[in-house]
Amino acid sequence: MTEKRKHSIHTLREMKASGEKIAWLTSYDYPTASFAEAAGMDMILVGDSLGMCVYGYEGTVPVTMDQCIVHSEAVRRAAPNTFVVGDMPFMSYQASDEDAVRNAGRFLKEAGVDAVKLEGGKRVLSRIRALLDAGIVVCGHIGLTPQSSGQLGGHKAQGRTIDSARLLIEDALAIEEVGAQLLLLEAVPPEVAGFITTRLGIPVLSIGAGPLCDGQLLIVSDLIGQFQAFTPKFVKKYCDVATAVTQAMTQYVADVKAGAFPADEHCYHMLKEEAPRFPELLKEFESDRPRRNR
Repeated sequence: MTEKRKHSIHTLREMKASGEKIAWLTSYDYPTASFAEAAGMDMILVGDSLGMCVYGYEGTVPVTMDQCIVHSEAVRRAAPNTFVVGDMPFMSYQASDEDAVRNAGRFLKEAGVDAVKLEGGKRVLSRIRALLDAGIVVCGHIGLTPQSSGQLGGHKAQGRTIDSARLLIEDALAIEEVGAQLLLLEAVPPEVAGFITTRLGIPVLSIGAGPLCDGQLLIVSDLIGQFQAFTPKFVKKYCDVATAVTQAMTQYVADVKAGAFPADEHCYHMLKEEAPRFPELLKEFESDRPRRNR
């Protein structure tokens, strides 16, 4: 079996140039990341969406750097031949360029990721520039930016008016001009996303931004039907893990209550040559009972 080739910024740009779509998926743990690599995933994002998908938070804001590092380490170990992006959580880069470099550096040093992602357009250009100056590969993220969704009036699609589309295009151009190597568009009309994709030389990836981008990203918990709180419009569920797992657990409870599990095939029996001596062992402890009860 040929070992999967790990992508680089150069090969991702080659995919854009050739028209080959990039498949990107979030992952937060070792087993899921190993499945993603086995499936031939081009990229994995250790997203701050882990706040909702793993920890049950209402949003991404509570997620910490330490949490992101731990999950990124697990993903890296499971997918050594996949391009891994660490997601900069809220307040890991907003305060200063220095904070941004320090925290992004942790992703590389402690978790071995290949790039980091941060939200925002023109307002984070100095952060992107500082990261690039430190030798860190950067993915921009504009459109619906969950960390600042309060300013956007909630989790709403962006770029649906001429004025807001213009701002998105300006942000995209600025992000490429400053030197970012990748761009993620979230919840953006396909006509806007398509224009940005053709206008930019860097790979432009979509999460809810239509089919005209250079690749697609989905939250793994949405893709496999694990996250049940809500399903965004742009999600396609490829299986229903929640139902299958719940059914399995329900049957397990029933089997335990009925004494149907464990059956004989689930038990470790004594070695055949030792089994005849077991009654003698029991007698030894039976005779010892009065003394033990004193």
